Amino acid sequence: MKQIIQQVQQNVIRAKNFYQEFRLYDFASYSINYLTPKDTFEKEAHLAYGLKARQRLDLYRTKNPKKQRPLIVFVHGGSWQHGNKRDYLFIGETFAREGYDVAVINYHLAPEHIFPTFIDDIAQAIHYLNQNQSKLDISTDNIILMGHSAGAFNVMSVVYSAQAQSFKYKDKIKAIIGLAGPYHFDYVGDPLSEHAFNLNIPYQQVMPCYFIEPNQIKHYLLMAEQDQLVGKENSYKLDNALREKGNHSHIAVIPKTGHVTILATLASLMSHYFKTKRTILHFMEEAIED
Repeated sequence: MKQIIQQVQQNVIRAKNFYQEFRLYDFASYSINYLTPKDTFEKEAHLAYGLKARQRLDLYRTKNPKKQRPLIVFVHGGSWQHGNKRDYLFIGETFAREGYDVAVINYHLAPEHIFPTFIDDIAQAIHYLNQNQSKLDISTDNIILMGHSAGAFNVMSVVYSAQAQSFKYKDKIKAIIGLAGPYHFDYVGDPLSEHAFNLNIPYQQVMPCYFIEPNQIKHYLLMAEQDQLVGKENSYKLDNALREKGNHSHIAVIPKTGHVTILATLASLMSHYFKTKRTILHFMEEAIED
């Protein structure tokens, strides 16, 4: 009984920390985006990749494309119930500056929609980008999936889940980059995640760790040194599962960052003071040149 009470107390603390951090991030993101340069990209907003209201994406086309014309598909976090693509202009800008095209997508949110709805949305967005690449003046030959927090789980699950059998674009994905991602956890009783999953289905039938198949994708798992929300065991367990199948996997711990600040440090205003962007750029170069 004592252990159960302690677990409940820890979950409550995690939930309070999560909502506090994301409230602060919401406020900060307005300032970050306002101060972010707007001259490194051309933006097409609210592109419909499906018929429903949340099936929209913003496309940031670089003005200085790399030879391989890589495309980053970025998926936001927010405990599967929070977040909007409009808050991530700074992500589009920071990588467009370096020669990458960036698609930032919205997806259906919990509790109205639960897994695998948001995974299906991401797959549909990638299908849309592939089918319309000529019209959009992009290429989907070198896709890099990138997600933060719940978004990191989502991008992994597009490739590694029961639903992934119908996903047709695995051979186009050069890398998956997860920032502070939860990849192996039991959502029953977890106030941050239970609303996003069917509680009658055991987590072993959902978590990407249990669906790893051999492939040539490079996986980069970034952990925030001071993360108080997502335990480091999530990345270690996924790393082990990938390596057991002979897949590439690389873990990197980013100093002086927390669960939310690991993402905020990618903004051009702050990226020079942290290792986050330099680390990701190195990983992406490695992936697309391999």
